Amino acid sequence: MLTVEAFTFNPFAENTYLIYNHEKECIIIDPGCYNQAEKNILQEHIKDNHLKPTVIFLTHTHIDHIFGLAAMKSTYGVPILAHPMAETGINTTGLVAQMYGLNVEEPPPIDQFINEGDDFKLGAQSLQIFFCPGHAPDHLVLYSEKDGFAIVGDVIFKESIGRTDLPGGDYQTLMDSIHQKILILPSNTVLYSGHGPETTIKQEITNNPFLK
Repeated sequence: MLTVEAFTFNPFAENTYLIYNHEKECIIIDPGCYNQAEKNILQEHIKDNHLKPTVIFLTHTHIDHIFGLAAMKSTYGVPILAHPMAETGINTTGLVAQMYGLNVEEPPPIDQFINEGDDFKLGAQSLQIFFCPGHAPDHLVLYSEKDGFAIVGDVIFKESIGRTDLPGGDYQTLMDSIHQKILILPSNTVLYSGHGPETTIKQEITNNPFLK
């Protein structure tokens, strides 16, 4: 069984996730820790719980999801995994930071490109990768069929969906991703979003006004 823990960081209230197994092997997902205090929170939690990071997984490379990427890479030395289109997001991080008037340490390059259908494991347990563009052109979703959850980034939120007015965004592409990749999952699947509280497929089909 996998454990999912969430941490809310940075001025955008972004959710960073840790997924780990009984052996304490750990995936760091979207490290958005902005300042040193936030980085300390994540690192101390990893240390106090004897977790062993194996990879850093990026759902996408919007700046709020990668503020802490350089720090986590420097601390743990594990590979960064992302979609091939993530290079563009990584390379424009400095410019985006200037636009928002924020500070960000230059992010390191992606170590390994992954895409839908690629084999991805935490220890012995396989997880599925879905390519879900629309909010961002490099957006990936991580799904555990065995444990009934998906890390959906900014594709869908509780009673909302990701914005599509940023570069590379497209409303119809996002809706296609949601309907063809997310809503077909079992109704009790827990959705862990990049912002806000967790939800389920059933809750969103019932209550999300964008899906009516």
